[in-house]
Amino acid sequence: MTVHTTIDSPLGELLLVGEESATAAGGLALSSVSMTGQKGAVVVQDGWRHEPAAFATVERQLRAYFAGDLKDFEVEFTTHGSAFQERVWAAIDSIPYGSTTTYGRLAEQIGAPRAAVRAVGAAIGANPLLILRPCHRVIGANGSLTGYAGGLERKEYLLAHEGALPATLG
Repeated sequence: MTVHTTIDSPLGELLLVGEESATAAGGLALSSVSMTGQKGAVVVQDGWRHEPAAFATVERQLRAYFAGDLKDFEVEFTTHGSAFQERVWAAIDSIPYGSTTTYGRLAEQIGAPRAAVRAVGAAIGANPLLILRPCHRVIGANGSLTGYAGGLERKEYLLAHEGALPATLG
């Protein structure tokens, strides 16, 4: 059963979506975190159940993150991407709080040729777990803020919040 809720955040309203799971801690595997106005945002579907209590752990961790008290999320999630997307997403998961990497370095990290930078960017753009899977930490080779499904102003906010805003922008 798919469940959902919304929470307020400094970035605006966040839609949290998850799958009930007998094996997940707390009985929920998070499948999406999306923002109002996001490119490709998830939309609540008929048959989904509004269940705010199921997301108590996720909400608590997001609030702690925005308060500056949490750097690493400990949330069980389930995502369904292609093998390539899953490799890119795993690499994104390894980018530490307070740091950034480039699309090119990410391509190298997963063993993709430099020419695959656009494919890496597309995989990042398909990331269903904004904020928790920190795709906002991926920047252009010249330090520019490029490509964030939630909007560049939100990417800038998140990087500034983490103390990782490139000096050229700060």
